[in-house]
Amino acid sequence: MPDRITFYYAPQTRARSVMVLLDELSAPHDLHVLNMKAGEQRQPEFLGINPLGKVPTIRHGDAVITEQVAIHIYLGDLFPEAGLTPGIDDPLRGPYLRWLVHYAACFEPAVVDKFMKREPAPESQSPYGTYDQVVDLLRAQLAKGPYMLGDRFTVADVLWGTALYWTLQFGIVPDYPEFEDYAARMSERPAFKRAMERDAEIAAEHEAAVAGKG
Repeated sequence: MPDRITFYYAPQTRARSVMVLLDELSAPHDLHVLNMKAGEQRQPEFLGINPLGKVPTIRHGDAVITEQVAIHIYLGDLFPEAGLTPGIDDPLRGPYLRWLVHYAACFEPAVVDKFMKREPAPESQSPYGTYDQVVDLLRAQLAKGPYMLGDRFTVADVLWGTALYWTLQFGIVPDYPEFEDYAARMSERPAFKRAMERDAEIAAEHEAAVAGKG
C-alpha cells in the first residue's frame, strides 16, 4: 500500500477499538501517541488535523478521517481481504451498517445520559428513544448468535465488543448474560488482549511523565 495509515491515539479512550481493528485487519500503520494528560490533543499541531482535538483520528494519504464509527467503516472497506466487512452486494451489508451507526446514533447518547444521570429528552424527541429500548434491542440482537450479525465476526464486533467491555466495567449497562458473554468472547481475541496491554503500558508512561513534571 503506497500510503501507510497514521493513527492518532491516546490511552483509555475510544481509540482503543481502532487499535484492535488495525490489528485484526493486519493494517500497516504508524502509531502517533498523544498524551492527553499533558494536553497534547489541544496543541496546534493536532488541532490542525482534527479541530475538535479528539481521538481516534486517522490520516491516510490526503484523507483525514475522524469519528470512531466512520473510521471503522473506512478501514473495513480499505482492507476487504481481511473478510471482516460485508461487501456492497452482500445481504448483510445493510444490517452491518445499521448496527455500526446505531452505536453512534443511539447507544452512545443513551449510555452517556445514563452515566451522567441526566434527564433524557422525552421519548418522542429523543434521538434514541429511551435507554431501556436501546438496551433491550441490543440484548435481543446478541441473543441471535455469538456475533452481532449471527455467526459472522465483522468490524461491527470490534466496535461493540470494546464498547460493551467498557460499559460493563462501569456498570453503565446491565450485566445481562448476553452482554457479559459477548464482551468476554471479544476480550479473548488476541488483538483485543494486545490492545489492552499496550493501552495500559502507554497510560502508565503518561502518568509517570506528568508526575515527573509535578
